[in-house]
Amino acid sequence: MSAEPVVIDGGDRSCVRLLLELRAHLAELAPGTVVHLMAADPAAPLDLPAWCHLTGHVYLGPVAQAPTPTYALRVSADPRPTSPESPWRPR
Repeated sequence: MSAEPVVIDGGDRSCVRLLLELRAHLAELAPGTVVHLMAADPAAPLDLPAWCHLTGHVYLGPVAQAPTPTYALRVSADPRPTSPESPWRPR
């Protein structure tokens, strides 16, 4: 597990694309790793906690004092899979 959070810049991608990319990033990280996701999409504060609940990753909330909207989560040891083309649907 990394002591420093892994930072992923989601830029202005829509949440659908962002979740597809996030899922791929998280698959490469050790369980327990904390990730700070920067995301400008206004739906991110709603979609990210719901996606974490669906997949089993732990949503830690917004990152205080971040210069851009940033959300923290912890990688699960046993995430639940989602559809390859629809990251918001269970497999």
